Amino acid sequence: MRQQNPIPLTTRIKRAALAFDAWLNSALFQSGRGLARAWEWYSEKLKHLRFRGAPRVVLDLTSEAVTLGAAGSVVMLALALPAFRETEDDWLKTQDLAVTFLDRYGQEVGRRGLHLDDSYKLEDFPDSMVKAALATEDRRFYDHWGIDPIGTFRALVVNAQGGGVVQGGSSITQQLAKNLFLTNERSLERKIKEAFLALWLEFHLTKDEILKLYLDRAYMGGGAHGVVAAADYYFGKPAKDLTLAESAMLAGLFKAPTKYAPHINLPAARARANEVLRNMVEAGFLTEGQIQTARRNPATPVNRARETTPDFYLDWAYEQVKQFAAQKKFGNERVLIVKTPLDTALQRHGEQTLENMLRQHGRQYKVGQGAIVVMDVDGAVRAIVGGRDYGQSQFNRATDGLRQPGSSFKPFVYAAALTTNPKLRPASTVVDRPICLGNWCPQNYGRSFSGAMPLVSALARSINSIPVQLSVEIGKGNAKAGRAVIVDTAKRMGLTHPLTDSSSLPIGAAEVTVIDMAASYAVFANGGKRAEPYAAWEVRNSAGETIYRHDRDTAPKQVLDTRVVNDMNFMLNKVVEEGTGKRSALDGIKTAGKTGTTNGYKDAWFVGYSGNLSAAVWYGNDHSSPMNDMTGGTLPAMTWKEVMTVAHQNLEIRPIPGLDTSNAARPVAAARPETEQAQSPAQGFMGGTLSRRSYEVLGGIGSLFQSIDRAATTHKTSEAQRGSAAADVPRQVAMP
Repeated sequence: MRQQNPIPLTTRIKRAALAFDAWLNSALFQSGRGLARAWEWYSEKLKHLRFRGAPRVVLDLTSEAVTLGAAGSVVMLALALPAFRETEDDWLKTQDLAVTFLDRYGQEVGRRGLHLDDSYKLEDFPDSMVKAALATEDRRFYDHWGIDPIGTFRALVVNAQGGGVVQGGSSITQQLAKNLFLTNERSLERKIKEAFLALWLEFHLTKDEILKLYLDRAYMGGGAHGVVAAADYYFGKPAKDLTLAESAMLAGLFKAPTKYAPHINLPAARARANEVLRNMVEAGFLTEGQIQTARRNPATPVNRARETTPDFYLDWAYEQVKQFAAQKKFGNERVLIVKTPLDTALQRHGEQTLENMLRQHGRQYKVGQGAIVVMDVDGAVRAIVGGRDYGQSQFNRATDGLRQPGSSFKPFVYAAALTTNPKLRPASTVVDRPICLGNWCPQNYGRSFSGAMPLVSALARSINSIPVQLSVEIGKGNAKAGRAVIVDTAKRMGLTHPLTDSSSLPIGAAEVTVIDMAASYAVFANGGKRAEPYAAWEVRNSAGETIYRHDRDTAPKQVLDTRVVNDMNFMLNKVVEEGTGKRSALDGIKTAGKTGTTNGYKDAWFVGYSGNLSAAVWYGNDHSSPMNDMTGGTLPAMTWKEVMTVAHQNLEIRPIPGLDTSNAARPVAAARPETEQAQSPAQGFMGGTLSRRSYEVLGGIGSLFQSIDRAATTHKTSEAQRGSAAADVPRQVAMP
């Protein structure tokens, strides 16, 4: 019997594949037919559910509403998240501090926070005060859920009829949300956050708790926060003893504390109080007859004309205390007495100096704002002037305003260069020459280059090309890596805001605060230690027990080598004595510092120090509009001198580290031993050497050019008005 040949494996595989393919095609065909029958059945059933006429319109509108509502919910959630990040698990506990501030001599200078002794519960406020606040600010307070659409619409109608802002649309809850969590910035983002936080507050607190917090937290002018403080400040009495006329006058302050402050404009305050009384009648809280006595006998405040409070300082100090409390540095204590380094006489002098300078020179330079910070070299803040008028704007330009520092940033570059290259010294020769990073090419104020010069002269004359070249050298040919080292140096010295990395960073194209600049320069003044700005010298609890002391509970950190500090002090002293900062020089006191002017004259700075104090001065406009050719060597340097002259009175003058009378007076060429060689531009930026005699010849040529410049300046009145600080303007030119 013949044996049948076996079927090859490949053939069997092909047959199996064909069989699977046939099954798959059949299954898909059958599934398709099934789906078609299902769709026919579904369509037949829908015919019985079709609506026509009005029912269909309602159904379509409902469907659209559901779709838009779902999309809107997603959008609202995205907008709500940033607002809710403003809150904390213990947010109310953070806010319930009651802090009494003392100056450096132990005199009370102000209070911040809430009153925690329960002497003023909501029911203890006079009925007239509560009703005046509700009638003026939020008549439907107990009826809405944080946002009052009816009240907002009514305000829009009244404002439209009045042709301006006659009535506010924010509820009391919204205003409290702003006071607790947000700033006075006028922006859509803030209003959105305010609305969500108002809803959040309504969910977490009762109406009475919200109203009590509002009466305790609202700013009411004259440095007074809350009705209790305002009653004492304006009328010299407890809040529970307020009359109807006095309550009406205080209620008029909630929306415009400066405009209607009775110690500033009594007629306007009384007119506003009459409006509040009329509001109380319209709201049904009082009758016309009940308010007549208050109309005929308006409130009369006590005389506060000569009193001033350091509000910018206290606001910053209170924020610092709140941060310390959140970090449990005071345990669970909530009633605190804080002794600060505040010098009230210096604070008043700084405020008056800023105002005088702006009145005298503001129109000429087209400048409307300024800020000043003065501190000890260990970081103890003596004075903060955060703007021209606290009543007009509570925004603290000294601690919260971010502005570009211009050439006052250059010391960070030089310090980084000295740290990374120990061979680099003040006498080292550098070359002011064209340099481009990509299509960006910095130029000096006069759009010219000066060639070879010692490093100290480059800083004194605020040459722009040198710090850019240094950034490349620090990074060993990689400018980006060099800028990273510069940023790290600046952060270690005290700049707390993130610095944007850009090619123009070395000449000050970043954003800093005035207080951080003063603290960073203090590192040079104290020998290289971090000088964290602080307001709390000593903190005691309500029982008088010391629970915190700065000198006991903190330790300074060395952030710069003493060699670098000494060289930087030598060079920055030359800025004051021979460079762009001459107008800042103090009589008989060695100082050092740096001018700064940003591109377009939007910011002008002088930051400097002695062996005792460090201070920073800034001038500019709130909306960054350009000034009229103001440089750091003009008004900022003049203001710095005026303030620091008073600040040094009755102080035992300490020398700047590495800068005593002997070494400050010697020529730059003697900064090295005679056997040591300076560096030559002919053999590379940091590479070759130059004899001391050659260096002296170059220095003599530089002095000759400086004398020619001074002679030319005397014939140019406009240039003389700008002052020698004009050289620090960082002009930027793009390559074609």
